[in-house]
Amino acid sequence: IEFAKMVPGFMKLSQDDQIVLLKAGSFELAILRMSRYIDLSSGCVLYGDTMLPQDAFYTTDTSEVKLVTLAFEVSRGVAELKLTETELALYSACVLLSSDRAGLKGLAEIGRLGQAVLRALRIELDRNHALPIKGDVTVYDALLAKIPTLRELSMLHMETLGKFKRTTPHLDFPALHKELFSVDS
Repeated sequence: IEFAKMVPGFMKLSQDDQIVLLKAGSFELAILRMSRYIDLSSGCVLYGDTMLPQDAFYTTDTSEVKLVTLAFEVSRGVAELKLTETELALYSACVLLSSDRAGLKGLAEIGRLGQAVLRALRIELDRNHALPIKGDVTVYDALLAKIPTLRELSMLHMETLGKFKRTTPHLDFPALHKELFSVDS
């Protein structure tokens, strides 16, 4: 939420659109942030003050295993691109400002903001990553190609969370978590 408030123009959007964008994009942004905590040589992620391997997050539920596997895959893929903090912030803002989220009303305004951030990202990447990473694929292309997978991850997260909440109705989640990840809306 604090990150979103710092994205130029975000606070000028209607409160309803801000909420839609935050609810739809929060998990995707968390996955992008996770890329900063992955150790590429070991495949472990820093959790608190402990490095944990991917399988530490596995359960017997196949949809949860798929969620964890995909989350690590995307985070690792972003980490391998060696983005600067500025590039990661711009990419995160692009993901947040997706004007194709269900329930948005100010589509033109969100679209303009998203395009402006996308242009800034491209300029920054062209400056720092001028050479293609594989064939003629640029870092910019690689990042854009990850967006559908981030969406899939977000949907998987909501499905898995819904199932978890149904099987453990006695658990109480923190207020912010309930607000961002309510499965009933």
